[in-house]
Amino acid sequence: MRVSRAQAEANREAVINAASRLFRERGFDGIGLKDLMKGAGLTQGGFYKQFESKDDLVAQASRRAMESATRRWSSVAASSSDPLEAIIGFYLSQGHQQEKADGCPLVALGSDAARQSEEVRVPFQDGIEAHLQVLDELMPTSKGSKPYEKAMAVLSLMVGAVTISRILNDKGLSQGFLNAAADEVRRMAAPGGKA
Repeated sequence: MRVSRAQAEANREAVINAASRLFRERGFDGIGLKDLMKGAGLTQGGFYKQFESKDDLVAQASRRAMESATRRWSSVAASSSDPLEAIIGFYLSQGHQQEKADGCPLVALGSDAARQSEEVRVPFQDGIEAHLQVLDELMPTSKGSKPYEKAMAVLSLMVGAVTISRILNDKGLSQGFLNAAADEVRRMAAPGGKA
């Protein structure tokens, strides 16, 4: 039975959304097409009508994940009188650390993305630049300060801390990495703080 153009587009969006979550949860190579399509409530047969290849889907799902993460940061920042502190509190929390399927794609997929094609790496670069823009706008400026460089250091520190905290079995040590990173980000972000 043929589906309408609108239904085909809805199915495609469902696959991209499901893949965005499933890739963050299991990695790019941790799930096959059959399970990806099943996760979207569809059969594998329709995959190649919607996507050129698995790389095509990986790139689109990565873009969706990065855009979602940037929107989340913007939303968290907009809902607080201290936007940078809100982002620090959200990102370097146990809740976010445990949020595999909806958490940060840089943490979940960064090392996988580095080994992928340029088609897959481009959405990550775009997403990293969007995250840096959010941070850059929140960094206090002072004479001689370089907010964009601070933003790069802050993003690196935060992504690294969440990544390490996810690896650890020791909950106290895991929390220690999140706390240490939060303290250092606050120091770096303070007026006159060094990156």
